[in-house]
Amino acid sequence: MKMTRGMRNCNPLNIRRVAGTRWKGQSSFQGDKSFVQFESLAWGIRAAFCILETYRRKYKAVCVEDIINRWAPPSENDTRKYIETVCRLTGFGGKERLAEDQLPALVHAMAFVECGALISKETIQKGYNLFKEIQNSKLKNQKL
Repeated sequence: MKMTRGMRNCNPLNIRRVAGTRWKGQSSFQGDKSFVQFESLAWGIRAAFCILETYRRKYKAVCVEDIINRWAPPSENDTRKYIETVCRLTGFGGKERLAEDQLPALVHAMAFVECGALISKETIQKGYNLFKEIQNSKLKNQKL
């Protein structure tokens, strides 16, 4: 089976490159002009959790429909099909408010839609743990 672009880039959710944005775990070599390349799948997955956290904070996107409409807009994707597939794979309702502990299942399903990859739950958990460790260290270092 041919490896997909997202898997080659260790970026299973196909996070686009944005000028001026440098991710933790980003590969020093960036040969893909459109998508970020990461050192490992865990770092690529961690970046997805960071984006989901931004969606929650900045856009109040807390359900599958809101998240996928922003992640994969109808101008570029079959967003309705994407939402239906994620809901089928996770068992979540489209308008169901997701709890933080449901995000790994969401990312797992999104990676499948984005690049056909069935990433192990252990790898998803590694990315989630990287996200939480860095998020927690930022909170500890903030001055009150």
